[in-house]
Amino acid sequence: MTQYNVDFAQWAYEQAALCRQRNWVAFDAEHVADELENMGVRERRELISRLSVLLAYLLKWQYQPQWRGKSWRLAIHIQRLDIENLLNHNPSLRGRVVDCLLDSYYRAVLQAALETGLNEAVFPIECPFTLEQILEEYWPVDGE
Repeated sequence: MTQYNVDFAQWAYEQAALCRQRNWVAFDAEHVADELENMGVRERRELISRLSVLLAYLLKWQYQPQWRGKSWRLAIHIQRLDIENLLNHNPSLRGRVVDCLLDSYYRAVLQAALETGLNEAVFPIECPFTLEQILEEYWPVDGE
């Protein structure tokens, strides 16, 4: 039997097999429970990460219109598609999007400031976009 902290991948395969066999004596319930909880946390982190990237591109789109191009448009589309896919596979996250948005916006400002060379203070303190604008086909206009 592989130990949890020696070879995680092998341990996971073994635990799946033990679960299917209903071998509860050898089953590492405590670590499996921890991993299941961590899976939920990872999905939330994934949503925050994708929202951060999307918001950074929306800010760049708004504050540097001279640099708008196909790559930015594609990045925005991809992030929106990936967020929708993530929410479809994890419907419970839909109720947490607003909280995730709060965690995402500051990261987005940092990214947008670094990538544009603009000072962080140029960007609004609070997210200037509604949740609908962020997730739908919205494209910020200059100075909006």
